[in-house]
Amino acid sequence: MPTIPGTPRRAPRTRPTPGRILRNTTLVVISLVWALPTWLLLVNAMVPAADYGGAPHWWPQGFGLFDNMSQAWTKADLGPSMGNSLLYAVTSAAAAIVVATTAAFATVIMPVKHKTLWFWLIYSGTLLPLQVFLRPLFLAYADTGLYDAQFGLFLVYVAIAIPFAYFIMRNFALTLAPEIIEAARMDGASWWRVFWQIHVPLSRSAMVAAFVFQFVAVWNDLLFGITLSTSKNIRPVMAALAELQGNYSNVGPPVVLGGALLVSLPTVVLFFSAQRFFVSSLKLHG
Repeated sequence: MPTIPGTPRRAPRTRPTPGRILRNTTLVVISLVWALPTWLLLVNAMVPAADYGGAPHWWPQGFGLFDNMSQAWTKADLGPSMGNSLLYAVTSAAAAIVVATTAAFATVIMPVKHKTLWFWLIYSGTLLPLQVFLRPLFLAYADTGLYDAQFGLFLVYVAIAIPFAYFIMRNFALTLAPEIIEAARMDGASWWRVFWQIHVPLSRSAMVAAFVFQFVAVWNDLLFGITLSTSKNIRPVMAALAELQGNYSNVGPPVVLGGALLVSLPTVVLFFSAQRFFVSSLKLHG
């Protein structure tokens, strides 16, 4: 069939290859398997607590999600605990990002000796399981008055958040063009000015990414929350949710799952908010 002059030709349709079909099928299967726990959480959290018979539900039966959330909020007293976790997650993640960004600038941009040694010295904090720190931390906190105190939990969360945040910021600093720093230094800029006026603005997207990771890690912490705190006005939200789960037979699994779904909402909101920031940052630096 002849084409009209001046009209673009359509690209010929290519038939999907077996390799592409296999890849797409594998991705779909992996996505479904990955989403299965979330589906079970949603379905069983929606079951009215009075109608739950003990066996997990695979399909929605009734709708008692808001009632389950309300019971979890009241019986576990999640309000103060969520406020505590929000305080811990925001302040400790922000402090860790400041320290990690400064350390990455010092060990990558500045002329510091033994850069690899400094990297492993800081990053080694992620190589040991957190359980090995529980006993010495508990004894030290009991002797110094930091046990069951907000400042004590803040210090722990900052300490465990720094190594991975440093790993992210260091890897990002390695991708920055050294010519920018060299030009600023030749113009007479001090290291302090280079850090605040050049390095920090260029690293904003990486700082936000590291903040999101550490916020989620601190928000979801249960180990230190139940070990280093006992008071309701100090404990984080996961410790309060664990106490609700301790009363498992009294409230029923749908209430516990409704509470788990409720306390996960701040991290979901933060993730999507940060995702929009990543897109705007890419457009800004593109």
